[in-house]
Amino acid sequence: MTMRAALYWAPEVDDPLHAAGSAWLGRDAETGATLTQPPVPDLPALTADARGYGLHATLKPPFRIATSYAALREDAAAFAARTAPFDLPPLAVMDLKGFLALRETAPCPALRALTDGAVAALDAHRAPPTEQELARRRKANLSPRQEAMLARWGYPYLEEDWQFHVTLTRRLTPEEAAWVRPAAEAHFASVFEMGTGRARRVREVCLFTQAGPGAPFLIAERLALGG
Repeated sequence: MTMRAALYWAPEVDDPLHAAGSAWLGRDAETGATLTQPPVPDLPALTADARGYGLHATLKPPFRIATSYAALREDAAAFAARTAPFDLPPLAVMDLKGFLALRETAPCPALRALTDGAVAALDAHRAPPTEQELARRRKANLSPRQEAMLARWGYPYLEEDWQFHVTLTRRLTPEEAAWVRPAAEAHFASVFEMGTGRARRVREVCLFTQAGPGAPFLIAERLALGG
C-alpha cells in the first residue's frame, strides 16, 4: 500500500491558531483548501515542505499502513479514549536547529507521555521502512540511540530525542532568519498574545493521511481524548 498515516496534534478548528497557522503555511489540512499566505519574501518556498504535511506536531510519525485504515482508526480511537486531556503550555515561535517552529514555553511531561503512548499503540499497523527510507534517515549521522529507535520504531527522533514542535519553515540561513522570524512572530502575535501567552487544552488527537507519494497530508479524523 502507498497510503501513509500519522497521528498528530493539531489545533482545534475553532482555535485561532488553526486559521493563523494554516494561513502561514498556505494550506488548510482540515479542508485541503489553498490559502493566501502573508506577504513575507520567499514564504511559499520557505514553507513548501511544511505545507505538504499540514499544520501539526508529530506524535506517531508518518508510516505506510500494513493493515487497514479501519483497523488503524479503531486502535487510534481506543488510544485516545484512554488518554486524559491535559493543558498544553503557551507556545511561541522558536528556532529549532535552524527551522522555525512553534514550541512550548514550559516543560510538559504529558506531551512526552502522549507521544510515547501513540508510538507504541499504533505500531502494529506500521509497515517496515524500505531500504531507501532507512538510507535517507541515516544521512543525518544518527547517534547509537537514534539508530536503535530507527530499528525499533522506523523513526530516529523518539523518546529522549523527541521534541514537540509545529514546523513553520525549512531550515533557514542566518540571513533568511533575520527577516522571517520577526515576520512569524508578528503573524502569530495576536494568537499567542506574545509576552503573556495562554495555555491550550489538549482534548483531541488527529489522524492524518496521505493518499500516495507527493500528495498532501489531510486530517482524516479528529479523535477525542477520554481519560
